[in-house]
Amino acid sequence: MLKVGVTGGIGSGKTIVCRVFQTLGVPVFNADDAGRYLLRNDVQVKAAVWSLLGDGVFENGFPVSSKIASAVFGNPELLAALNAIIHPATIAAANYWMSAQHTPYVIKEAAIFFESGTFTEMDVMIGVSAPLEVRINRAMARNGMTRDDVLSRINRQMDEAEKMRRCKFVLVNDDVRPLLPQVLELHQALLSLRKMIPSP
Repeated sequence: MLKVGVTGGIGSGKTIVCRVFQTLGVPVFNADDAGRYLLRNDVQVKAAVWSLLGDGVFENGFPVSSKIASAVFGNPELLAALNAIIHPATIAAANYWMSAQHTPYVIKEAAIFFESGTFTEMDVMIGVSAPLEVRINRAMARNGMTRDDVLSRINRQMDEAEKMRRCKFVLVNDDVRPLLPQVLELHQALLSLRKMIPSP
């Protein structure tokens, strides 16, 4: 089974790409969703976050993402400490999930494969690319963010061109070139690639 990573910056449309793969019967693990789930439901993760940030980020016993974001905003050391709690738990959940799948390939969707070094656990990396203005407009429409907020987020992420350069395949999601034919072609390429790799 191939382990395929899908990545891209904010507003690139990687989640839309993954939904298309899901309609083709490909299992998809969303790292952001998993992180949010663990934050609310994993006892050890919750305890570690409480120890790090205090009960001010909790409501009714559950961590609140917006309060956590405010608590670590502008504090790189605190953000790194928070990531050191959530990322290992998310990686472990992804590995457990992948081990239970029985399809030619599975997809893990995450924004920070290269930043975290977890791209080394994948057999193939796919990048989803879109022009800067398209990404900004999508993020503003989806999240209610201001333009400055989006640009600030983009500036904290790895350079888009560098991220795409590190991927074996790149899908262009620019609202001009049709996305579906690209995904269908890549789906066949991944199935062919799987056939070339001996089963363990």
